[in-house]
Amino acid sequence: METNFSKLNEKQLEAVKSESKRLLVLAGAGSGKTKTLLEKLIYLMREKRVQPTNILVVTFTKNATNEMIDRLVFASKNGEEYKRFMNNPKVGEAEKNKYREEFKRANSWLSNLSISTFHSFCHNVLRKYGVSEFDNKFRVIKDTKNSKEEADFTYENSQETDFEIAHRILIQLSKKREYLLDLKRYILDYFVDKNNRLLENKETSFYENQKSYVSLNGTKVRSKSERYIADWLYRHNIDFSYEAPLNCQDFYFHPDFYIPQADIYLEHISDMSVGVKEKEKQYKKANKTLFKTYENIHAKDSVLFNEALDAIVKNRLPASYKSQTALSFEEELNSYHKELKDFIIQALRIIKMIKAENLSTSKALKKALADPHQRVRDFYRLVIPLMKKYQAYCVNKSYLDFEDMIVKTIDLFKHRAEIKEKFQQQYKYILVDEFQDVNNLQVDLLKRLLTPENQLFCVGDDWQSIYGFRGSNVNYIVNFGKYFPKAEVIKLNQNYRSTEHIVGASNEVIKHNKFKVDKEIFANKKSDTKVNIFAGNDQQENIDFVVEEVKRLFQKGYQKEDILFLYRRSKMYNDYYNRFMKERLYVQYRTIHAAKGLEAKAVFIIGLTQGYGGFPDVWLEDRIFQVVKPTQHDLLMEEERRLFYVAITRAKDLLYLITEKGNESSFLSEIPEHFVIKSMN
Repeated sequence: METNFSKLNEKQLEAVKSESKRLLVLAGAGSGKTKTLLEKLIYLMREKRVQPTNILVVTFTKNATNEMIDRLVFASKNGEEYKRFMNNPKVGEAEKNKYREEFKRANSWLSNLSISTFHSFCHNVLRKYGVSEFDNKFRVIKDTKNSKEEADFTYENSQETDFEIAHRILIQLSKKREYLLDLKRYILDYFVDKNNRLLENKETSFYENQKSYVSLNGTKVRSKSERYIADWLYRHNIDFSYEAPLNCQDFYFHPDFYIPQADIYLEHISDMSVGVKEKEKQYKKANKTLFKTYENIHAKDSVLFNEALDAIVKNRLPASYKSQTALSFEEELNSYHKELKDFIIQALRIIKMIKAENLSTSKALKKALADPHQRVRDFYRLVIPLMKKYQAYCVNKSYLDFEDMIVKTIDLFKHRAEIKEKFQQQYKYILVDEFQDVNNLQVDLLKRLLTPENQLFCVGDDWQSIYGFRGSNVNYIVNFGKYFPKAEVIKLNQNYRSTEHIVGASNEVIKHNKFKVDKEIFANKKSDTKVNIFAGNDQQENIDFVVEEVKRLFQKGYQKEDILFLYRRSKMYNDYYNRFMKERLYVQYRTIHAAKGLEAKAVFIIGLTQGYGGFPDVWLEDRIFQVVKPTQHDLLMEEERRLFYVAITRAKDLLYLITEKGNESSFLSEIPEHFVIKSMN
């Protein structure tokens, strides 16, 4: 490898040659931050004569690791042959991976260099030293949401996914009647009937313009307190009918509840109840037993209300009555497969967040139970037992998930000082790519690897911090000096990727964020082409427009890899994809989160509307996440704006922003008129 300082600008060169023990290279989009990190790496080995074994390079994805290795090899004396092989379109990924590994083994300078993801580094530490703290023959749990990272552990994966494990444990927990019914109650309340929707079946006007509530046995009732009564009866294995017609001589009405096992009727009295006294008279005439329950008592004191039901109902049940019967998980939740799946996905997300925030289960539950909202309290009462058994199951099976690998490594360093010191002595230089994506655990790990003599070299861009929903914390890069005292910060301000109008538009958008490090980003590329904003009357008009634009680009010589479509959620692209397939037009397409690090000559960002799937669409609007990671709404809005910024800055020459007339994203108004041309139907 040869250093090539001629390809570096003044600030990049300053960063490469810096002797600072704690350095943050704060780089704008397209400013060459990865290039700077690679040149730093080459400089250390070539000019400073640092042994490869003394360098640790940390990335966030396996793809980033492979790209870094490839670029290092390209810069070496054997680079041309390697580059030809890797750039051969006829060679598959499996062959490339095999060739890369063979090349590493054949070249000691590369095989002795540690370039890995955080998880891969921790995985290797635990494999070698974790036996006393954990079974070092562990297997890695398949993560349905983290498939890109699994490439590192393909041959060591468990046969079970995290979802399958959680589902199995949920069934085990549900062998306890109360847990099963609490789970069903939660699913009914917050998935099935979360918005208190009107009854879909309105054969009569009985529920017209009135909310309904679904009880545990599927009965739809008028009020929450009536639902409570229905659930209480179901939980105690007591049969009942709700508002079944009753003829008392010449009086016809619908009693709220009839309990045949006790042969009694319950009328639930609220402010809306009418004709109660007349009903009482008719019950007496018919020689039927009537009891009254009251809405205001349930609202004020649910314990007292429960005691009242005990006294009214249980004392009148036959001797043969049994309060507990085994209930089947499958039978109780058979109609709610989708809702159950959503619950498990949400639960796994919370479990990962708890680990990433280094929060104990007891503390998480305590915080949740202090929340004023019942939904939050109910959720954590279900999830914390699930998490405890999930962890116990994993230990028993010698499974680790991605968060566990970092947690266990930190624990190892915490309790085994000699092991920590071994790594501190080995890695004199630690280089971190995409530092804006770090979470609490990863920063903790880095700190434990550092001594005052070790050098930490980080590159990143706080303006591109978009993984808050995974646990990343932008505060670590914005306030780098707070967490790594006496740090130096070098800013890379020159954008080599995008034209001046694209850079100018992105700068103006991000200026609206308050929690950031200010940078003056300027474009190296000059162009008169402005950003194109198109607003159709509907999606069909938008599709027609982009199809014609893509055809025009292909006529100009653009290739598939030159055109990139971006969107918030995959399903938003379905109609576009179908049309492109029909027209035999082949382009690249990604979610914005998955496109980070990519670039293309022409970028189309679709779905730039207000509301769900558009911009802004705050990810942490659900209060259950706030228990683990309290975040102000303003900061969540800023992450949304950063996501929009990332999307914009993928474009090299042409940028198309596709919206809908009358429903334009508020972020579009943040781009000044002189940067754009508007095409409105």
